[in-house]
Order: sequence, then C-alpha cells, then structure tokens
Amino acid sequence: MTPSDPRDIFRQEAQDLLALLETTLLDLEHGPDNAELIDTTFRALHTIKGSGAMFGFDAAAAFTHHVETAFDRVRQGKLVANHELISLALRARDHMRALIEEPEVDAAAGDDILAALAVIVEGGAAPVVAAAAPVDAKAPAAGQGWHIGVRLPQDAMANGTKPVLLLDELRELGAATIRAVVDRVPTLAEIDPTGCYLGWEIDLVTAAPASAVEDVFIFVRDEMELTIAPLAAAPDAAPPAISAVVVAAPPAADKPQAKPAASEPARDAGRNAAASSIRVPAFRLDELMERVGELVITQSRLRQIAALSDDNQIKAVAEEIERLVLELRDTTMGIRMVPIGSLFGRFRRVVHDLSRDLGKEVDLVMHGEETELDKTVIEQLNDPLVHMIRNAIDHGIEGPSDRLAAGKAAVGRMELSAEHVGTEVLITLKDDGRGLDRARIRARAEERGLIAPGAVLSDSELFQVLFLPGFSTAQTVTSLSGRGVGMDVVRRTIEALNGTIDLASAPGQGTTVTLRLPLTLAIIDGLLVRVGTGRYVLPLAAVEECVEMTPAEDARARGLSFLGLRGDLVPFIRLRELFLTHAPPDPFQKVVVVSASCGKVGLAVDQVIGQHQTVIKSLSKMHADIDMFSGATILGDGTVALILDVSNLVAYGQARSESERRAGGANGRSAA
Repeated sequence: MTPSDPRDIFRQEAQDLLALLETTLLDLEHGPDNAELIDTTFRALHTIKGSGAMFGFDAAAAFTHHVETAFDRVRQGKLVANHELISLALRARDHMRALIEEPEVDAAAGDDILAALAVIVEGGAAPVVAAAAPVDAKAPAAGQGWHIGVRLPQDAMANGTKPVLLLDELRELGAATIRAVVDRVPTLAEIDPTGCYLGWEIDLVTAAPASAVEDVFIFVRDEMELTIAPLAAAPDAAPPAISAVVVAAPPAADKPQAKPAASEPARDAGRNAAASSIRVPAFRLDELMERVGELVITQSRLRQIAALSDDNQIKAVAEEIERLVLELRDTTMGIRMVPIGSLFGRFRRVVHDLSRDLGKEVDLVMHGEETELDKTVIEQLNDPLVHMIRNAIDHGIEGPSDRLAAGKAAVGRMELSAEHVGTEVLITLKDDGRGLDRARIRARAEERGLIAPGAVLSDSELFQVLFLPGFSTAQTVTSLSGRGVGMDVVRRTIEALNGTIDLASAPGQGTTVTLRLPLTLAIIDGLLVRVGTGRYVLPLAAVEECVEMTPAEDARARGLSFLGLRGDLVPFIRLRELFLTHAPPDPFQKVVVVSASCGKVGLAVDQVIGQHQTVIKSLSKMHADIDMFSGATILGDGTVALILDVSNLVAYGQARSESERRAGGANGRSAA
C-alpha cells in the first residue's frame, strides 16, 4: 500500500473546514453578535491558511490571510459581521475552495473579492479600524523591529514542534538577539524530559511586519503565549518575565491560566481524544461491504449444509458463524449509515444565494437531520434535491409584493424533512408558494401529444408529465430554468436508487415533493416466501405479521380479496394471480401483512419459508422497467430470489383491481 499524498490529505481536511465555514457564516448572518460563531469562523480560516501554507497551497494561504484579518477584527469588536461582510466571505470561501481543489485556477480571480473586502474593512469603518489597527498595520522603519516574547505549550516538543527551527525562522527575518527565560523550569526530580519549560525574549531588527512574526508560530499560536511590541517601545533594561497573552483564544480572560506542568493523565486524555476518529476513503467502505455481502451468502450456504448434517459440532459452528456474520453485518452497515443532516446543511447556501439572485426572501426550515441513510444513497441525492429547490424558489415561491397581495407573509417558507417509515426513508420538500398550475400543465402536455385531449387524469397522474424529458411550463428561459432539462434526470436518479417520487399541490398553497428511498442498497433482513415454484424476498422491516388462510376463508374472499383480522378488514393481493403462476396452489394459503403508505395490505403466498439475510444485487437493464422488484439476491443453494418492492407491488395490485372493477362495471352496463 502506497502512502497517501499529504496534499490530498490536506484537501480532504480542507473540505470539512470549508463546509464548517459555510455553515457558520450562514448561522452568523442570523446572529452577528454570537462570539462562538465568530471564533469558529476565525479558527477555520486560520487553520486553512496555516495548513495551506505548510502543504504548498501558497495562493490559497495568501488569499485566506486577508479574510482571516477581517474576522480577527470582528473578534476584537472593531468590525460588525453584517450582511455585506458575510456575503463577501461566502464568495471568498468559494474562491478558497477553487484554489485548493483546482491548481489551474487563476489566483487573480479573487482580486475583486479582496478589493470589496478592503472597502468593508478599511472604508466601511475607517475611524474604528484606525483606532484598532494592529501593530503590523505598518512595518517599522529600517533599523527598527520587534520585541517578541515567546512561551510554547509544555507539550509542544512531544507533539513534534522543534523550538530551534522556530527561532531559526525568526533569524531569517533579520538580526535577532535571543535570551532564554528559565523562570518555569522545575527541579530535576519534577522535570518531564519531553516537556518544554523555556521561554524566549527576542529583539528582532527587521523591516518585516508583525504578521510575518505571527506566521512563524502559526501552527502553535492557538495555545502558546506570544507578545509582540515595537522594538523602540521596549525598555532598555532587561525585559520582565513574559506576560501571558493567549493569542487566538477570545474567552481567555474568563479562563484560568494553564498550569506550567500538565499532568500525565491529562496529556493522555488529549492524545486519546485526538485519535478517537479516523478518515477512511469511501471506496474502502464499499469494498468492505462487498466482502461482507459475499460472506453473508457463504454463511447462508453453510447453514443449509449444517441443516442436512447430523453432526452437532458442525451445527454449533454454523450457528456461531451466523451470529458473528450478523454482528459484522450490523457493524459494517452502521459505519455506512450517515445522518442526512450532512446533506441538508449544503442547501442552506443554495437557498441563500438563490433568494439573493431572484430578489426573494425564503426561510429554509429543516427537520429530521438525524435520520440516517446509506452513504451511497446520500451521495446521489445532492443534485436532485438542488434542482427541486431551485425550481421551488424560481417557479413556486412568489416575490414579496405578490405574496403580500395574496395575503401571505412577505418571506416565503420552505420545509425540508426526513423520516423513517418502515423500510424506507421519506424526504419531503414543501413550499408555501403559488402551487402547480394544473391547467397550464395539461395544456402544454396536450400540445405536445403527451396526453389525449379530454383524458381523465388524477392530479398525481397529470403531474408525472413534469418528469418527462424536455417538458417545461416556463414562459421564458432563465439562467436557472425553463429549458425542460432536469426533472427527468431527477426521476432517473431516484429510480436508480430504487426509490419513487410523488408530487402534490394545491393552488395558492404550495407544492410538496416526496421522495421514497430504501434505507440501504447493500444488505437487509428479509422474509423468504414461495409463490408456486418461485421464491421471493420481502423486506422484513415492512412485515407486520403472517397469518394462515383456510380454504373456507379463501373461498369467501374470492370476489372481494378482504381478510378479517381481529375485527378489521385487511385487503390482500394474491401473488399467484399477479405473477400468473400455473403450479397447483397449496391448500392453506399464507397471508403476509405488510405496512404500506395506504395502510396494512396482505400478500397471499403459498409458503412462508423464514427469515433470510438478503444481499441486494441490482437487476439487469433488461428488467429495469419491472417496478414490482427492487433487486435480487443469491440464496444458499446458489439460486436467485427476486426482492419484492412493497410500495410498487401494492400500487400495482390496487391499480389492477381498480381496472378489473371498472371493466366489470362496463361489461355489466353493456349487458344491461
């Protein structure tokens, strides 16, 4: 295995920092006086600048330095984090990302951002900024310099910092006179050989600004004690002990000063906290899931072999392996499950930018961010949701004046939520805009020959034409929409995830888009059933119960397909009829009651075989249009069983029953 490129490692860490920066800036817009948010913003910028410089991203580090300077002044209370500064910082964040991820990006492309930033920092608050100008606002004259006090963290050397190299960097800035400060060196019996107890007083004659001195200590600055004063202002006598100034810790005045010698347990606790998580490439998780899937299939085969054996030791080993495989599967699945909030958080920026560009005010409210979904599913949801959000803001939500005229609040509202329902995750995007124009959609669909004039269609059926390639009701083409490109891609992406998409709308009240997605695309617990000679798998999480139907009950339900269950009538679908099975039926049919969006529905089968760990395999392109099946799995004997898609199966069965009922009614009227 080849070692990772350190630059790639920095890029991965920078992605997290940039995501944190974006989220914090958006929060800061609603709470510009929040000291914690301001401090988090500064630290993210500070880390990006320092790490970027260390790994050779000089352009990104130089650009970030100016943004960091602005928020350093915000931290000092000399500048307000207003809407203009935050919007500019968001643009700067995008440029920083480009500089880090795309080496060919021209660094000069950010000059307009820096120019606007200078206007805000210098021109927007000139008197305040002048009063709070740091000592490096102007470099000292030639022959002058800085008096510097340095005190590193006690564990600096244990963490890899070499004080000699830092002092050598200071010497590179100019002529330096360095004196050691030994007031905190303990006795020989108490000394820790890995500890850093010395401090240093440095007189540096240089024309470099104080920011250049600070950059020498950029990777230890958050925890060290550092003082910088113009050399001319320093006393001629021997300097006093270094004053404790913790540079990048705003609430330092409220914290007790750290003790010079940290205890060993505290040091170990810090190291354990730092090692509590690791970064793993996504492809390694995919490979692990593949291996676990193959192991599940092999274990299923072993279980069948053990069932045919009279050797109790083989049966005991098979049971133990089954237990271990089940635990390994659950652990691996848990690693792959990611809170959907990691995806939802990206859309706050989308709504922020679109609202600004379109001159609309929109509040995004999110629910269910803790809902977990397979990482593979989450990775593919970004583009569909972005497109639907863009459509909702562009077409659905009205401008402030139109909303006020319609008796609504001037600020539009958009809700994005996620929840678990059985074996599925429901993601809902709801807005309070003007809603879908049913008449316009129908007219455009008839104009293009997509539906027959006068055809009777429900709202759900009519709205599905919005997902056809090239279909659009927009009057004009804009930079955001109007060409009919996108909604068909949205549907294809959702269907590729074995999901479905539904639209509901009320004129003047808004539109609701609901995505139904499987929890995972890898391994599920299933219930293996037999219909005729074929075997099928039902997701176990959707199964409520299994009941047996006597021949008498079967005969009574022949024209009705309803089953009496503890005083309730539960509709059921005969899978033998649905699958056109010709093999003789079992005398006692079994009904598997499942939960669907419409309530409880029964599925009549010949036999319930039992629980089965199901490794999901995708169907071939030839079978992509068969909605009743979400995939296939390999059984222990090497044969294939199809996995039933409960939602689509129930919908198909209901549509088929409704069609037969209508046909029967039409035949009855004809006979009359």
